[in-house]
Amino acid sequence: MLLSVNELKKKYKGSALGSAWAVIKPTFTLFILWFAFEIGIRGSGNVEFLKMKIPRFEYMLSGYVPWFFISEMIVGGSRSIRNNKQFVTKLSFPVSNIMTFTSLASLYVHLMLCVIMYIVLWCRGFGPSIYNLQFFYYCGMMYLFYLVLSWATAPLSAFSKDFENLVNSIITGLFWLSGVFWSTYNVENPTIKTVMYFNPVNYFVNGYRKCFISHTFIFDHNFTTETVVFYAEFIGMIFVGAHFYKKFRKILPDVL
Repeated sequence: MLLSVNELKKKYKGSALGSAWAVIKPTFTLFILWFAFEIGIRGSGNVEFLKMKIPRFEYMLSGYVPWFFISEMIVGGSRSIRNNKQFVTKLSFPVSNIMTFTSLASLYVHLMLCVIMYIVLWCRGFGPSIYNLQFFYYCGMMYLFYLVLSWATAPLSAFSKDFENLVNSIITGLFWLSGVFWSTYNVENPTIKTVMYFNPVNYFVNGYRKCFISHTFIFDHNFTTETVVFYAEFIGMIFVGAHFYKKFRKILPDVL
């Protein structure tokens, strides 16, 4: 836990506000979204989600908060070994712990943003519900999924700067291909709609909306395919991540 706190401090070292920037930056973005859609683009319409008409700001807010965590986990996880190479080259330190404390640092920020999101949604009419407790499931699974992903991306990025650049490049595309600002459930083409199930970002973004906005049960029978696909990907990712981690961990000190 101390290492994860130090990771936050190191990331914002040299700034007057220090690690507070980890919350200030996304909060400022949320303010810009609010201002744009409530003040600037008034009457921008609602978004249909599970037969509900949701104001666009609330819809975007509930998608942006998990997306910010996901993007931080993907990019930060891939850079984790390279950014903390002193633990690999100078100390006898379990490499897997590097990905863990880096991910925990992102989780702390995410939890603070979730508190802000919950307060905003509550004030705007999306009050407390028993379905809100499903947040702990989605948040926990999201953390585990992208932690396991970092088992593969961190060693590969340590070996190749090009791979790290590739990860950074796909983030923007992944954002627009995911249902952060639009609803993947409204895709009419059945083939494309099925393909969207294979994007784990959609599983978590839609999951947060089910928790706080639509009040839909996690294992609702209408989303069985989505759930099965996600768990198949998660199990597959465990094997892939473990493979790359075991393959490269012993030679990482020489590479770095």
